[in-house]
Amino acid sequence: MGSYELYRKSSIGMSLTDALDELVTNGTISPLLAVKVLMQFDKSMNDALQQKVKSKTTFKGHLHTYRFCDNVWTFILENAVFKTDNELQPVDRVKIVACDAKIISR
Repeated sequence: MGSYELYRKSSIGMSLTDALDELVTNGTISPLLAVKVLMQFDKSMNDALQQKVKSKTTFKGHLHTYRFCDNVWTFILENAVFKTDNELQPVDRVKIVACDAKIISR
């Protein structure tokens, strides 16, 4: 396994997927190249977040739902509060997906 495909559902991942779909539909690039670009995107996002993000965040909230499937934890919190560098950010509902980084490095 190279990397998780979690970031494809982010805003930038959806925009990239839409752009690649349009390029494939127009015949500008092949479907194989589009898949390779998405795979590189997955790897680059994982590498960038692992190496460049150094800030810490804590959060509290009401745990609405949790699940563990295929070594991926998914938590849905309601009325959560995130704290980063003494800044508080309240959120009505948030979905947190957590994966084991050791699995990627195999």
